[in-house]
Amino acid sequence: MNGSRVIQGRGVGPVEIDQIRGLLAEHGDWHRTRLSRELCGLWGWRNAAGRSKDMACRSLLLKLEAQGCIRLPARQAASVNGCRHRSVPVVEPAHGLIDEPLRDLLPVDIRVAESVSEDAELLRGLVAQYHYLGLRSAAGENVRYLVRDRRGRLLGCLWFAAAAWRCKDRDRFIGWDDGARARNLSLLANNTRFLILPWVRVPHLASHVLGQIARRIGRDWQQKYGHGLCALETFVDRERFAGTCYQAANWLKVGRTTGRTRNDVINRGPLSSIKDVYVYPLARRFRQTLCALPARLPGRGQVGAQPEPKS
Repeated sequence: MNGSRVIQGRGVGPVEIDQIRGLLAEHGDWHRTRLSRELCGLWGWRNAAGRSKDMACRSLLLKLEAQGCIRLPARQAASVNGCRHRSVPVVEPAHGLIDEPLRDLLPVDIRVAESVSEDAELLRGLVAQYHYLGLRSAAGENVRYLVRDRRGRLLGCLWFAAAAWRCKDRDRFIGWDDGARARNLSLLANNTRFLILPWVRVPHLASHVLGQIARRIGRDWQQKYGHGLCALETFVDRERFAGTCYQAANWLKVGRTTGRTRNDVINRGPLSSIKDVYVYPLARRFRQTLCALPARLPGRGQVGAQPEPKS
């Protein structure tokens, strides 16, 4: 491997490759989890809350193996994420058709679905059954929400996770270069799943929920990961949806994808459908922060500020 490259937001060059190879040679009894944890400690690789970035390190190791740079020990067990996806709860409508005016449902109750909780299992069941993309793992930082009306009736759910590594029109809109993107990508979150349940037919509900989320997600991210967010992104399949709810919630349509998947950094994967790219700034000076060197992590005072006007 010649030179350095950025993988999982971290620079990896010959020195890092030699460190990994050295650990593998010296500790033949280590499993992959032990290796990733030791590397996080060696590199001081932690998030803003001080937690080891173990999952990001595991993804980095897998990518290096796929590139032929290292050879990892055999898996000791099947993927935990794969096991999670084999069984999800079946969720049936509990209240029948919900078609009242939005005002009759307010205030909507939006709660974080904490990991390893009944709400998290319920959300997984909803996404698996009713979202057209189905259920997939969300590696790295992510926050999930369940949405209910004032009487406790389930209305839908949302899932925010790590932003796409590269998106030409989004990156042009933000104005960052490759280095700034690698440093500050964690300040951008992707709305990977947004589901209003099929038996809920309430005009303006989706845009209302997006507005409520925009007011709180920075604080929720800060509480869980030790840093806030500067902006949100999402990709809307233009063959299926018009993006009306995002437009009504003041998200900015900044372009479209090329058909590459969100993590296809070398443009070799299969093409997918073209998607419209939307961005929602959470801070007035979001561009300055996302392009900063080094990253200026947004604190609580910046979250919920009015977005910078579209230029």
